Amino acid sequence: MLTIESIFKGFGDQILFDDTGLQINPGERVGLVGRNGHGKTTLLNMIAGFDHPDDGKIFYPAGYRLGILPQKISFSQDSVCKEAMQGLPANEREHYWKAEKILAGLGFSPSDMDRDPALFSGGFQVRLNLAKVLVSEPDLLILDEPTNYLDITSIRWIAQFLVSWPREVLLVTHDRGFMDQVVTHIAGIHRCKIRKIAGDTGKYYEQVAQDEAVYEKTRQNEEKRKKEIETFITRFRAKARLASMVQSRIKTLEKQQSKDKLEKLKNLAFSFNYLPFAGKQMLCAKKLCFAYTPDIPLIQNFSLTVHPGDRIGIIGQNGKGKTTLVRLLTQRLDPGSGTVTLNPGVTPGYFEQTNVSSLNETHTIEEELISSHPDFDRQAARNICGAMMFEKDAALKKISVLSGGEKSRVMLGKLLLTPLNMLLLDEPSNHLDIEACDAFMAALDVFEGALILVTHNEMFLHALVNRLVVFKQDRIHLFEGSYQEFLDKDGWEEARQVQEKQARSQALSKKVLRRKKSEIIADRSRVLGPVQKKIAGIEDAIEAREKSIKDVNEKLLAASRNGDGEKIQTLSKQLAGLEAQVESFFEDLEKKTSDLESLNIPFEKQLKELERQ
Repeated sequence: MLTIESIFKGFGDQILFDDTGLQINPGERVGLVGRNGHGKTTLLNMIAGFDHPDDGKIFYPAGYRLGILPQKISFSQDSVCKEAMQGLPANEREHYWKAEKILAGLGFSPSDMDRDPALFSGGFQVRLNLAKVLVSEPDLLILDEPTNYLDITSIRWIAQFLVSWPREVLLVTHDRGFMDQVVTHIAGIHRCKIRKIAGDTGKYYEQVAQDEAVYEKTRQNEEKRKKEIETFITRFRAKARLASMVQSRIKTLEKQQSKDKLEKLKNLAFSFNYLPFAGKQMLCAKKLCFAYTPDIPLIQNFSLTVHPGDRIGIIGQNGKGKTTLVRLLTQRLDPGSGTVTLNPGVTPGYFEQTNVSSLNETHTIEEELISSHPDFDRQAARNICGAMMFEKDAALKKISVLSGGEKSRVMLGKLLLTPLNMLLLDEPSNHLDIEACDAFMAALDVFEGALILVTHNEMFLHALVNRLVVFKQDRIHLFEGSYQEFLDKDGWEEARQVQEKQARSQALSKKVLRRKKSEIIADRSRVLGPVQKKIAGIEDAIEAREKSIKDVNEKLLAASRNGDGEKIQTLSKQLAGLEAQVESFFEDLEKKTSDLESLNIPFEKQLKELERQ
């Protein structure tokens, strides 16, 4: 259980958190939402101990473990299993079986264990990063944008995994559909406070809007009442007979605390500059073929005609050719064969994540926007800056100091400046917050031109597209219909394969545990066997001596009846010697039994740990 109590945090004159807190209870999966720049990353850093509040406390029970999934993917080992073992605690660094069990549960096959992590897709690299976190058995799993650059099947897998996660989760993501599928609660950073509610993002934003409406209505009523009191006091102050009533109202006025008017929070104001187009066809691609290496073709004999008003989604697993297709359609890449013809009346706009490298690092945001189009002046650029939430002096920030999300907004701002009638967008929402994604989706929905969109965000696909280019089972084909119709008719074969692989992996995981149990039992027999053998020998010796003592006692009894003093003396010495031997053997037995118990403890711990798995 994590508790954040009365924290304050600010940078310069910007206050992020003002006397606020949050509690994450056992088993809760909490989605953290808030506008970019309002403190989500800062809060995660404070929870993880990378940063600290200016005041207030963040605490959790002794032994409570945090597992943080980094956004950055980097590997130092030459095999999947060795890489996963990097996350094991120092005292368990040799427990390869534990890493294998987690990896199997995440969909890695036995043959994957010794493969180089660099050879896997982005989705499986994220799973490997997740495995490194999970082997430490964290109580709270912290995930910051885990879906960035993942394909749809990988995103669906991670959603299923998190829903079945037995402990706590704290999740930040721009993908609203993914968040709603996973979380039990939403914690929102809003006006320097953290507010947590049970439910999904829709319920949270509805509650915030309702609360602000109630606050504003209450404030207006109080202002109205205040003016009425002030009017009464002014009007009747001189009336002696109403003096007591006037004094009463003056006291009421003094006690009344005015509510501040809520500052209007600005949303991204996306609105694309549509350039009218009168033709019937905007783009025609015929029999496109392309391969980076001759023996691995990405695109074969693919044709596509784009009409005004088309909403085309390009979907498929990572590495199959989606971005390559967009680059062919924008003529930034030449096909191996085939043609791409653009109608002369078409002005396309193109966005992809790697385009941020084309920004001039020495420019301010304002200068970068002005330089993007010769017909726009400083005022037009400032208007776009405001729409993209770079207001006033923020428009004078250098490109070099901007975050990845801010650079993406600059790229989108450059698109907003240009009159366009066709948009080609490759994962444009990765660095936008949920509110910005909603605004962006609304702007795309009303854009009058054609849209070609690469995205793994299923909410965008459901809301926007009416045609699909599908990369599936190493081929590319057109699907004429909505994304829901595609799911109903075709669906993701890869998703079924992942589920089957996961079922096989779970069986493998049981095999791994059985094998490890056999190894522990064999090791225990090897270590404990010699001691057990010695104990058995001592027990046999004690049994033999006790039998001899019984025989001597019977002889003593006979000698006593016969009055044979010499024999009694001899037998008594023999009896004393036997009893001394038995006592010595018992002492040795006690020591050896204690040694056996001590040697057995680590093996019992390992077996109990396996049972918990």
